[in-house]
Amino acid sequence: MAPHKKSKKSKRELKKLKKRKSISTVVPPVESKPTESDWWDTFWRKNSSSTPGYRIDGLVYLIMLVVQKLVGTPILSSDMSQKGMGSVLGTILEWILERSSVPSDEAEGFKHFFRVSKNTFEYICSLVREDLISRPPSGLINIEGRLLSVEKQVAIALRRLASGESQVSVGASFGVGQSTVSQVTWRFIEALEERAKHHLKWPDSNRMEEVKSKFEVSFGMPNCCGAIDATHIIMTLPAVQTSDDWCDPENNYSMLLQGIVDHEMRFLDIVTGWPGGMTVSRVLKCTGFSKLCEGGERLNGSVRTLLGGEDIREFIVGGVGYPLLPWLITPYDSNGLSASMSTFNALHEAARLLAVRAFSRVKGSWRILNKVMWRPDKRKLPSIILVCCLLHNIVIDCGDNLLPDVALSGHHDPGYGEQYCKQVDPLGRTMRDNLAKFFHQGKEKAVSK
Repeated sequence: MAPHKKSKKSKRELKKLKKRKSISTVVPPVESKPTESDWWDTFWRKNSSSTPGYRIDGLVYLIMLVVQKLVGTPILSSDMSQKGMGSVLGTILEWILERSSVPSDEAEGFKHFFRVSKNTFEYICSLVREDLISRPPSGLINIEGRLLSVEKQVAIALRRLASGESQVSVGASFGVGQSTVSQVTWRFIEALEERAKHHLKWPDSNRMEEVKSKFEVSFGMPNCCGAIDATHIIMTLPAVQTSDDWCDPENNYSMLLQGIVDHEMRFLDIVTGWPGGMTVSRVLKCTGFSKLCEGGERLNGSVRTLLGGEDIREFIVGGVGYPLLPWLITPYDSNGLSASMSTFNALHEAARLLAVRAFSRVKGSWRILNKVMWRPDKRKLPSIILVCCLLHNIVIDCGDNLLPDVALSGHHDPGYGEQYCKQVDPLGRTMRDNLAKFFHQGKEKAVSK
């Protein structure tokens, strides 16, 4: 068959199409708006206790809080507007105390406000820069008409997470609105959750040998791979979302965060999203970590043989709220302890407190986790919690020294009583007895010398 002959009409259409394509490829230059690169100088002048400006802005904010509660009209569109007068006064006191403790040195002041050094801040910016540039939230122009730089976006998000202050308060510190703080913070959380995964992972075999060695040197525990604990993230919920599952033993609505830490209080594994009404033992059973351990795919490294011939597999230590398992060793009941049991409990508690201190540090550094969250989206809250744990690990990995007043002074779960789990695995009991015997023998040798 002869080839189809093109008509004159189709040729003309083809020419028009080519012309249109060539025109469309010519993109006129877009006038770019200037970005705000001097955000830190502006922020420091505004919020440093050495300058009077911060007192004026802060005083206006505090007056707005009080007037709002007195007249009953929502001046501030934030979680603050929903809290009682006592809570507002507590917020005012906390604001005053924090601003009065701002270090005069700029480098230390930077750490005070953002919980990280400037070098670590730049590293965090490098992790999320591509995401914040390629998919910026809408309307990111400050009141002077300049685009927010990546650095200022990261600073806004870190300040929101570090202080736990309302979005209005954080926005006032940076000269942006509440909606901008909300958008920037969430976009940062999405980006860091994706880009910083490598800062929170289970160690490979070589790294785990180092962790076990450090636990043995510090606490005398052979083959110990970490310490486990859990904490409550307290929140308020709309009446339609309340249920007994979310209501915990202290009658708070909360979400649980469980974590395993190494000798440096670095999180190796976390799980969150579970209702606060669950016991920690039940949460553990539901985790992928537990399933991996039961299936022999986690804590399955080399077995340590003690001098008496007893085999000690890899394990972690946990409190009395957890079951006694071959891979999770809990303390003896405090009643009727023998000498070897007492020695074991003392060493066990010293190692377990690493997890307690880690939670005190993460909730003290990223205080959004330590405050009552006003009606959070329960689907987004796990991401906020995870990012705070990632930031906690980044601080450790980058070698930052925290300011001494950052960690919580008390327990990370104040007011919560100790949970008790009676589940005992026979193999776990044997492991614990062998460890207690090993510790006691070592103590006796030390005394005899």
